[in-house]
Amino acid sequence: MRFNQVLCGTASAVVLAGLGATSAAQAQAQDIPTIDSIVVTAQKREQNLQDVPVVVTAVGAKLLQDTGVRDIKDLTILTPGLTVTSTTSEASTTARVRGIGTVGDNPGLESSVGIVIDGVYRPRNGVSFGDLGEMDRIEVLKGPQGTLFGKNTSAGVINIVTKEPSFEFGGEAELVYGNYDAKGASLSVTGPIAGDKMAGRIYFAARERDGFNKVVTGKGPSDRDQDADQGFYTVRGQLLFIPDDRATFKVIADYTKRDENCCGAVQIRTGPTAAILGLINGGPALATTADPFARVAYSNRGAPSSVEDKGVSLEGNIDFDWGTLTSISAIRDWRTDNGQDSDFTTADITYRNKDGTNYSQFRTYTQELRLAGKAGKLDWLVGTFLADERLETRANFLFGRDYEQYLGRLLSRSAANPAGIANFVSALTGRAPNTTFTAGQGLYDRYSQRSTTISLFTNNTYQFTEAFGITAGLRYGEEKKDLFTYQTNSDGGIGCGTALSPAGQARIAGIVGAAATPTVIGNLCLPWANPLFHNRSTNQTRTDKEWSGTIKAAYRFSPEVMSYASFARGYKGGGFNLDRTQSSNGLPSGGNGVTPIYDTSFPAEFVDSYEVGLKNTLFNRTVLFNITGFYQKFEDFQLNTFLGTSFAVRSIPEVTSKGIDADFLWFTPVRGLTVQSGFTYAKTEYGKDAVPNDPTNALALLPGSRMSLAPLYSASGSVTYETAVGTGMKARFNLGAKYSSSYNTGSDLFPPKIQKGFTVVNGRVGLGAEDDKWMLELWAQNLLNEKYMQVGFNGPLQGSSGLSATQATYVPANDTNTYDAFLGAPRTYGVTLRSKF
Repeated sequence: MRFNQVLCGTASAVVLAGLGATSAAQAQAQDIPTIDSIVVTAQKREQNLQDVPVVVTAVGAKLLQDTGVRDIKDLTILTPGLTVTSTTSEASTTARVRGIGTVGDNPGLESSVGIVIDGVYRPRNGVSFGDLGEMDRIEVLKGPQGTLFGKNTSAGVINIVTKEPSFEFGGEAELVYGNYDAKGASLSVTGPIAGDKMAGRIYFAARERDGFNKVVTGKGPSDRDQDADQGFYTVRGQLLFIPDDRATFKVIADYTKRDENCCGAVQIRTGPTAAILGLINGGPALATTADPFARVAYSNRGAPSSVEDKGVSLEGNIDFDWGTLTSISAIRDWRTDNGQDSDFTTADITYRNKDGTNYSQFRTYTQELRLAGKAGKLDWLVGTFLADERLETRANFLFGRDYEQYLGRLLSRSAANPAGIANFVSALTGRAPNTTFTAGQGLYDRYSQRSTTISLFTNNTYQFTEAFGITAGLRYGEEKKDLFTYQTNSDGGIGCGTALSPAGQARIAGIVGAAATPTVIGNLCLPWANPLFHNRSTNQTRTDKEWSGTIKAAYRFSPEVMSYASFARGYKGGGFNLDRTQSSNGLPSGGNGVTPIYDTSFPAEFVDSYEVGLKNTLFNRTVLFNITGFYQKFEDFQLNTFLGTSFAVRSIPEVTSKGIDADFLWFTPVRGLTVQSGFTYAKTEYGKDAVPNDPTNALALLPGSRMSLAPLYSASGSVTYETAVGTGMKARFNLGAKYSSSYNTGSDLFPPKIQKGFTVVNGRVGLGAEDDKWMLELWAQNLLNEKYMQVGFNGPLQGSSGLSATQATYVPANDTNTYDAFLGAPRTYGVTLRSKF
């Protein structure tokens, strides 16, 4: 049957590695697996891994289970060159390959690393973050993959395939308990529904866990004393219909609901503004001496987060005499509602309210059609991809009850009076105290964006001889984006408006002097307080029409050794910054700028990638050793960075990435023992030219430097061993580790944000029935309790790095910033009971 052919053909490299780790009793009845049997679909056709001229790290179901992989962030332990981080919420999750990725806090920016789940493209990395359920395999493809995998894959693709229904009845149940009071349960059932024509599978899981961070709430209003907790449930159902030997149809529907508190930040360095925060708060507003790995967050507002993700897809495959037609249609909805203590202190400075006016929502429709076949020496494929994405974003950003006093003390402090003057803002504006910036007032913005994509593509391989073949691919795409923006201030921006008036400017000049007036007004008119945004609506449109493609030459020196060289042109569409941005105009010389920027668009990102690789199948075809050298040059790289008051998008003229990828897999002579490892060296750097449109030199450290979150070296390894124990029993052991060399975690590359090299180790020991009817496992994630940061950032309105329009060199003595960070997970451990039936 066609179904069985498909199921057998898509086994990945490490699925078979898992098969190699069977019990000793079973191994005596079979040969050790060989590399010959490894089949992947990295080029959307079934091929032996060693015949594919692409860097592919393939991870199968058993190894994913052994190393505790439930989502794309967990996947990093098995994949060198891959980092995945989260920031203000788990919805702001970013994947990077070889140091290249796009920060996920701004929904206007699309991903450099594409994520595809069961053939369906996800519009942002955060949209694909969640429990992936029962997985068959994950393939990580490195380098541009836009020819076959669609838009926004300039750095790579994470291709996730879940388990299909089976025509044999069966199921699996799982119970989990761990530290931080972690509890989880899952149940899956599969089997025939209508004889040998239709089968189904359903999976349900629910998980919860206490928070990793303790929270000091101060005067509130939040009284929640934990952060970075977990709480969600998910359900996924599949129907597989096989009407005859030539066709299969598969319907997948899924729903996930998360209600969590994520993510509070801890201090990695406390600056001098902490004294002012403590003064207005009546007690410690943040850590007096920063100790980030005490895992204490200071937050009076908390970080509540809700995510709802749902969708349905239909995949059809029909075989004809001349080839196969594949169609994948999908509709998906995703929404996240969030609240945030935006100053990350217990002082009530700024916050976002989770009240239905602070959310992002995607509704996407996608359709892919492919025709593929073989004619003599030619393997051919043509297709089209259509997408309609509707993005709706609502944002609020509000003044806390301490905002006016804190800002006044900052503006009036001096060496003689480091605490400043409490009612200084009132003196500057001439308004009664606490009426310039009234608590609970602020911005309420709306962004509605529609993006439509149509593309045509082809990918063909011609085998000139048994040893030599060439693959050529080409894609043409048109993408149109229409953005409607409506921005308003609930108080009309009255405080800044008073300061901008001629009388207000004269009053301020009389208090601080003419030279300091522009800077003072700039601080009174930060984007969320600026009346020039009030009741402002704009419409913007942009269209990109671009070609991308690839050409690869492969030569097989022998049945065991294949070499290849490739060139690929990758592309990621331009877009719009969905945040308030102000220019340096509108104030006398020296001001911070108050004029709203109408055109918030940024151009498309391009990459030219070159690779030379060698794929080796050694020692009687039981060892895989693949090595690839690469060079990538990006133009107009889309950098999203937080400047302390807003997210700014900058197009970096040049970014280069060069290095080596290596993968190793060994089916050892010891029955049941398998070794898998990988290594990446990636020197990913900005060009030497200054960053355009950076008048305050906030990004002055970038030119010629290694990119943030781009380790020079990373290596991963996993050892699995399974053996018989007694009669009818077996034991299974797995130890996995990932090493990353040092890198800077901040997009502005300020030195305090550097993360030293670190190693994360996961381990699992299981004892159960030889026929897998049950198994009891003890496990630990981050077994050695390695302490590391995900992302470091500047505490909002809490000091200065010392960089300015006249001082572009970083001087540590001039840096008065408080620095915050989102941390990696600590050690977690527990027990899992599995049962199969």
